[in-house]
Amino acid sequence: MVQLVGSLRKELADSLSTCKVLVVGAGGIGCELLKNLVLTGFKNIEVIDLDTIDVSNLNRQFLFQKKHVGKSKAQVAKESALQFCPSANIIAYHDSVMNPDYNVEFFRKFMLVMNALDNRAARNHVNRMCLAADIPLIESGTAGYLGQVTVIKKGMTECYECQPKPTQKTFPGCTIRNTPSEPIHCIVWAKYLFNQLFGEEDADQEVSPDTADPEAAWNPEETAARATASEKDGDIKRISTKEWARSTGYDSVKLFNKLFKDDIMYLLTMDKLWKKRKAPTPLDWQQLEKSVRPQEETPGSGLKDQQVLGVWGYCQLFQHSVETLSSQLQEKGEGAELVWDKDDPPAMDFVTAASNLRMHIFSMNMKSRFDVKSMAGNIIPAIATTNAVIAGLIVLEGLKILAGELESCRTIFLNKCPNLRKKLLVPCVLDPPSANCYVCASKPEVTVKLNVHKTMVLSLQDRILKERFGMVAPDVQIEDGKGTILISSEEGETEANNSKFLADFGIRNGSRLQADDFLQDYTLLINVLHTEELERDVEFEVVGEAPDKAPPPQTNQEEVNSITNGNKDSAQPSTSSKAPADDDDIMIVDSDEEEAVSSSSAATVSTSTKRKHPDAETGETSTKRPRTEQSSAAAAPTDNDDDDIIALD
Repeated sequence: MVQLVGSLRKELADSLSTCKVLVVGAGGIGCELLKNLVLTGFKNIEVIDLDTIDVSNLNRQFLFQKKHVGKSKAQVAKESALQFCPSANIIAYHDSVMNPDYNVEFFRKFMLVMNALDNRAARNHVNRMCLAADIPLIESGTAGYLGQVTVIKKGMTECYECQPKPTQKTFPGCTIRNTPSEPIHCIVWAKYLFNQLFGEEDADQEVSPDTADPEAAWNPEETAARATASEKDGDIKRISTKEWARSTGYDSVKLFNKLFKDDIMYLLTMDKLWKKRKAPTPLDWQQLEKSVRPQEETPGSGLKDQQVLGVWGYCQLFQHSVETLSSQLQEKGEGAELVWDKDDPPAMDFVTAASNLRMHIFSMNMKSRFDVKSMAGNIIPAIATTNAVIAGLIVLEGLKILAGELESCRTIFLNKCPNLRKKLLVPCVLDPPSANCYVCASKPEVTVKLNVHKTMVLSLQDRILKERFGMVAPDVQIEDGKGTILISSEEGETEANNSKFLADFGIRNGSRLQADDFLQDYTLLINVLHTEELERDVEFEVVGEAPDKAPPPQTNQEEVNSITNGNKDSAQPSTSSKAPADDDDIMIVDSDEEEAVSSSSAATVSTSTKRKHPDAETGETSTKRPRTEQSSAAAAPTDNDDDDIIALD
């Protein structure tokens, strides 16, 4: 007779009490997951999260209370989880999982790693650390009502980076407010600003500098002090943005100087943010007005929506749109609110102007109104119920792994609408590793198309190796027979190379570079494909196939444009996440693999094609949806944040 401890077999229950697991992230999914783990019987848990608790987290991250605002998420989550099971042994780290202290040996002490992240960069890193340590990883993510969980095991399944990820659509608040690195970050900020000034104010859509940014203050006490700062914290008044704007009579010049001068100057005081980033440059209305050039006032040729104006042009557009929107608000009467609509000209003008001014401040190429409109999709909300469902699925997959039944693990999609079989949860078989993956292949190799006469060594390091290929501390050697060291992770050794072009080191079409990241135990061979025909504002492109498999440069070859996450994210975030399910007798979905069908109003199928598998009930072949991305109609799975699914918390 099978012995049970609660609802689990005794052998499995004993395994839970002795095995050690790592939870990466203590936000929306992480809180639910930590609670589930201790209540299921896991006794040895370590949790890591760099973030601190914000008021906007309290509506869905239930391990936190108002008294915890400003404190470490990992530490408070540990303390709250221990109230469910005081006998559990939980270790909390208020730190970044990308810190070199958390090396391969650190990961090897766990039987299982569970990701609950919100950015692509961190997801990529954990993926590589688990591959290097040969530890099973359960990846997850949510996007509104959509969710996804998957299991990653070296040599058995696809890794997180086997499939290209679409651009991340949700981003950490501190990225939006403090350290934007891509135009989409500025566009999201501008949409938030519209609501703060003219629409329904939302604590999740704050636009002022985030004084509790964990990256700006590594000391937990200092972070907490920043978060609980008085209302006179520098030049930033802790009052409603709309209230302040009304007090100025929606004076466009005062609004401009507050948003693009005073707030930026305040950001500059958070000097830790700018040690490894280019610092922003504040704008001053009066100075711009004096230095305006006549040609900036002259419209360019071509369609109006596709023109990129100068800085002063966007200043004038900002002024005009603020005056128009404030008049509309006044006409509606006291307490009225405007709703942002991309098809409303004044609203679109405001977001175009505000986002482009912020792009200029943070040294990005500005975008046309057409580009901004196409990128300004719906903001995906964070839904507590979705987080709870996904956290439960993570534990179910974890139980399968610990029971030695890894072959029965599945990718689980949580859809917004039932599929053809009336099911919201859809399990799919795990795909094998991709032979062309530049991470988990036996000899990772990529081809990068760039201009060797215009690409600097610093761009190779930061934009290509770190942002695009997710390395943390790369070392690069030129395969020129001499072993020339182009980039060293040791501080100061090759800094003199940063401002030089690749061609200065004899790098040309066909050159090969070997990039090593010793922290990730990862080596990547890069084949350089020189070209002078890249599109405007595109620094490089990843061909995606080894040169011996790629068609000649002159033919039409499929390429993957490099869209890096600042997670982009970033990490991240994005976030492709497949997810696990549990034993067939425990799962609330059928054990047979089903076609991941989602309503056309909920999701669109990614362009990447995966293998098909037979449907257990019909015997017909159905196509598995490997990655889902948000459609214009509604949010759908896609990291974090990304990918398949972007975690919002």
